[in-house]
Amino acid sequence: MEKVITISREFGSGGRDLGILLAKELKIPFYDKELIALTAEECGLSEESLLHYDERIPVIKESLDQQIYTPFSISYEIPVSDQVFLAQTRIIKKLADQGACIIVGRCADRVLDSSVNLFIYAGIEERIQRLNSLNTGVDPITMENRIREMDRKRKDYYQYYTGCEWGKAQNYHLSLDSGIVGVRGCFHAVMAYLESI
Repeated sequence: MEKVITISREFGSGGRDLGILLAKELKIPFYDKELIALTAEECGLSEESLLHYDERIPVIKESLDQQIYTPFSISYEIPVSDQVFLAQTRIIKKLADQGACIIVGRCADRVLDSSVNLFIYAGIEERIQRLNSLNTGVDPITMENRIREMDRKRKDYYQYYTGCEWGKAQNYHLSLDSGIVGVRGCFHAVMAYLESI
């Protein structure tokens, strides 16, 4: 398997765990939160500072005396969120050039041209149960709100930077419901898919 595998995922669906299993089985590098350290280094920011901008779209503030800025005006600045996205894009392409690996999130499926793109999802009840099994101590209603908020942020980020619809099956090679078969079942399905490529 010489291709890069990207994994987009709903919050709490087990996409990260699936990526770890695939990386171990295929004996290839795995990148998720590791991209934060690499991007921080590329941007010259601390990891803590970078987390504020990771997978977030820029906030545009409006004021009464708002002026129109163009890329040619002196006041024009590229938002830090955009700079972080561009740095992550460079890193994702560099990692892909080094060989097969697994990359979770960060629009990697749209950044790369010839990757195998997966989307992992599950029903809200399964995701609440899965996250609460990690002993979070969070009540189910609060957990559901957290899940929905994180999914909204991922959807907005993906739409903003790619112009594509996050989670739409046509945007991925394989979409899997981990709520039905669990992460292990998704792993077996992905391995079968990869064998036929």
